[in-house]
Amino acid sequence: MERTDHTAPPDPGIGGFAYHRVPVAQAVALQVAVGGSGPPVVLLHGFPQTHLMWRHVAAELAADHTVICPDLRGYGDSDKPVDTDGSVYAKRTMAADVVALARALGHDKFALVGHDRGALVAIRAGLDHPHAVTHLASLEVVPTLDTWDVLRGTSGAAGFPLYLMAQPPGLPERMISATADEFFGHFLDLWTRDPDAIPAGVRAAYLRACRAAVPSIVADYRASAHIDVEHDTADRRSGNRLRMPVAVLQQDWGAAPDAGTAELWRTWAPDLVHRTVSCGHFMAEEAPAEVVEVVRELLAR
Repeated sequence: MERTDHTAPPDPGIGGFAYHRVPVAQAVALQVAVGGSGPPVVLLHGFPQTHLMWRHVAAELAADHTVICPDLRGYGDSDKPVDTDGSVYAKRTMAADVVALARALGHDKFALVGHDRGALVAIRAGLDHPHAVTHLASLEVVPTLDTWDVLRGTSGAAGFPLYLMAQPPGLPERMISATADEFFGHFLDLWTRDPDAIPAGVRAAYLRACRAAVPSIVADYRASAHIDVEHDTADRRSGNRLRMPVAVLQQDWGAAPDAGTAELWRTWAPDLVHRTVSCGHFMAEEAPAEVVEVVRELLAR
């Protein structure tokens, strides 16, 4: 598979990074920004964002690492295949994309950092490809199977997008498309403690990308209520766990239902460091120095 190189990044992009379009599966190519040199680190973005969320963290890590920042399948400028059978946006499928991307760029082994939806892909990559993923960092999620137990009862209201997008195809896509900017913008506003962390140009880029990707974003979420749960359940029953060093970074939500997730995480990751931060959900943009510190500490383990 041959990649296509671009001399200039899309606007906006990560300054100093080269942009490529890399085939990773049949009729699927990912847009990816690559910068720096040294041991490879792959950074996977969350919702409702693109690879651009890593712009600060990527620039710092590029001082001594090859930093690879793709738009996930279905997001940003990456391909958005139609989900025909419920597996096209399974985290297993998206994790295979990441492994194929790294290999196409010359890396059989790499460290992996994911935020939000990207963290779910990273976790699945660690479970399915333990010989490829050397270190794993998860920002702001618990594994898919546990998410549904954490967001239950009245506290489940905070996870309403998960329940909305878990519904059968049709209604969620129409509802979200009818008010796309308001829907995606709601989360950019609600989950950010420092509004200046996402400047107007970056926010506009996120909204443009999401507006053009409603069916694939919904399919990604729908998979997490169905096939992703099946895969996690099978791993739990078989005792499959994350074998590499793992770092987990999450907000300090005090008495919120997932305040005790360090114990939950240890059932999946025996070699675990768990930390909390005081910023909002978009920690790579609100507290990039702290994220870089955690990643560097992880890579030194």
